[in-house]
Amino acid sequence: MKILVATSKPFAPVAVKGIKEVLENAGHEMVLVEKGTKADMINAIADCAGLIVRSDIVDKEVMDAAPELKVVVRAGAGYDNIDLAEATAHGICVMNTPGQNSNAVAELVFGMLLTLVRNRYNGTSGTELKDKTLGIHAYGQVGRNVARIAKGLGMKVSALDPWVKDDDMLADGVSPVHSVEELYEQNQYVSLHIPATEQTKKSVGKVLIERLPKNGVLINTARKEVIDEEGLEAALECREDVRYIADVKPDIAGALEEKFGDRVMFTPKKMGAQTAEANINAGIAAANQVAMHLADGWNRFQVNK
Repeated sequence: MKILVATSKPFAPVAVKGIKEVLENAGHEMVLVEKGTKADMINAIADCAGLIVRSDIVDKEVMDAAPELKVVVRAGAGYDNIDLAEATAHGICVMNTPGQNSNAVAELVFGMLLTLVRNRYNGTSGTELKDKTLGIHAYGQVGRNVARIAKGLGMKVSALDPWVKDDDMLADGVSPVHSVEELYEQNQYVSLHIPATEQTKKSVGKVLIERLPKNGVLINTARKEVIDEEGLEAALECREDVRYIADVKPDIAGALEEKFGDRVMFTPKKMGAQTAEANINAGIAAANQVAMHLADGWNRFQVNK
């Protein structure tokens, strides 16, 4: 069977080689479309049984062009670039590859945070993270890695996640928190890791951000959609001590940078999963999942019903 690997943001060459080896060893043929458009994906997908993507959009138009398509795997944790309802209607299994990028994203949290608290290394005195409080908003794979690194830095860590048992957090040396208000009120630093769903979009705005303690910092390496950008701007106006840093540049990034200067910081493009290790891990995991699904219907990480 043909498996399409369609990535406008390409995998590393070593990852592509690994993906090809996995698929060929399973008896499949890899079709590669790199740095292509959605139209390029549609032109290549007609006779493909599997599809591997990164952040590329997979919607009804793509699925209508793929009558043989049985499985789509997003090489990464987030999957809001794939229309799950349409996939279900087309009888397509959609999976992600949880955990493969999680350490890379977690390390970026602290790369950005250290840059901020050391005043972007401009020669002035900054602050240390040791003994400071860090709240983790969603304790999934990335959140767990953030906690591990934070504990290594000597931070006091708490987390909010209704799907994770208190005992599991306590076993990691993390204090469980049971309301979003409590999480933001009790932690100078809050790291966001919630997915973008109908329930979470624009859920973090002025009211929550203003609950941060003095010199509070909100770090977002999740999705820009979970932020109420107007509320964010209003909170930054009201609280001159609060700062916002993100790996997911807001739509109003330019206006925020002009108005608030060094109190906001954004990567030029989403960099969380942009490490050689994560790139390879996610790509090869996606290839293995496609092969296993086509072999016997394996669907452990299916995200649609």
